[in-house]
Amino acid sequence: MALNYLWIAFFLIAFVVGLVRLIVFGDLEVFPDMMNATFDSAKTGFNISLGLTGALTLWMGLMKVGEKGGMVQLMSRAIGPFFSRLFPELPKNHPAYGSMMMNIAANMLGLDNAATPVGLKAMKELQESNPNKDTASNAQIMFLVLNTSGLTIIPISVMAIRATEGAVNPSDIFLPILLATFFSTLVGIVSVSIVQKINLFDRVILAYLGGFTALIGGFIWYLSTLSREMVNTISLLGANLLLFSIIIAFIVMALRKKENVYDAFIEGAKEGFGIAIKIIPFLVAILVAIAVFRESGTMDFIVDGIRNVVAFFGFDTRFVDALPTAFMKPLSGGAARGMMVEILSNSNFGVDSFVGKVASTIQGSTDTTFYVLAVYFGSVGVKRTRHAVGCGLIADLAGIIASIWLAYLFFG
Repeated sequence: MALNYLWIAFFLIAFVVGLVRLIVFGDLEVFPDMMNATFDSAKTGFNISLGLTGALTLWMGLMKVGEKGGMVQLMSRAIGPFFSRLFPELPKNHPAYGSMMMNIAANMLGLDNAATPVGLKAMKELQESNPNKDTASNAQIMFLVLNTSGLTIIPISVMAIRATEGAVNPSDIFLPILLATFFSTLVGIVSVSIVQKINLFDRVILAYLGGFTALIGGFIWYLSTLSREMVNTISLLGANLLLFSIIIAFIVMALRKKENVYDAFIEGAKEGFGIAIKIIPFLVAILVAIAVFRESGTMDFIVDGIRNVVAFFGFDTRFVDALPTAFMKPLSGGAARGMMVEILSNSNFGVDSFVGKVASTIQGSTDTTFYVLAVYFGSVGVKRTRHAVGCGLIADLAGIIASIWLAYLFFG
């Protein structure tokens, strides 16, 4: 629903602003430019969708190998003790634990097709223990914020789009996204825990959160002591070494379970091909809307206003051009993706520009808060979301701020 209103708003605002430019300022080119932009962006959306076919086919095939090899189950067991502390109101052997852990593990691996069905199952199981059926329970809110914070190990779609746009190293945003999603998830967990009075000083919670935070903090501190060239080298080498190690781990685990690795890859690859074809109308629709919004001058007006404010306080303004992706992220994943693609394909920026890397990192840092809440709560009839929206948006903000900061650290 949010995307529907957003899409309509792009066209209506662009039309009104275009009329003002035509009537008040005598700009005779504004409407021809807007119409030309619709055709250009439609072609761009189609070409990008087709270009995604190869990358998505590859990675969805590899993800299926990991799934068959038991990686999701392994990750579920690893986070089990932590989950039992985050959901103190649930009985120890509640059936929702298994579904929630499978959902989070699948999301971390980028397995959206596997994550959503098991996530809806988890929400239904949580609803059965919810005494007020139209009001979100504490457990449901924690689960939703964990989803919206978007902790991701392998940002498949972002890397695939960057590859399609001709990035020299499509995986160079892998480590920044991994770190940004960690901060988003950490802030999401802490914000919900504070509201729900969950004991963050529990030994298990401290071990998980403290251990990961210390590890991430130490890594960032180490990077801050290095030269820009060395940071780039470590980022590139570390990202690709880690990604390839994950691929090898998937294959080895599947072999141990005596799975047919090749058949598993082909099964997942077919899903990737289908996804690439299915997103064509969605990507074209949002790119056309963004194009007319931009050509009307509205986007430039908003961005220039923010840039002036940032400059007034003495900060570097290069990241400002990536903020449209950040604005759209909580509202619509498709719109945010469209904003990112518009930046990557824009001749003023480009896929390997600093702005392009900031936008890519932001795109991978969190999930779409309002969409996730609408789908998951809507599936069980919950109308009163309590603090779910607020905590979800706090996690989004943390992910966006972290993305900008990490982009300066890695690419600035």
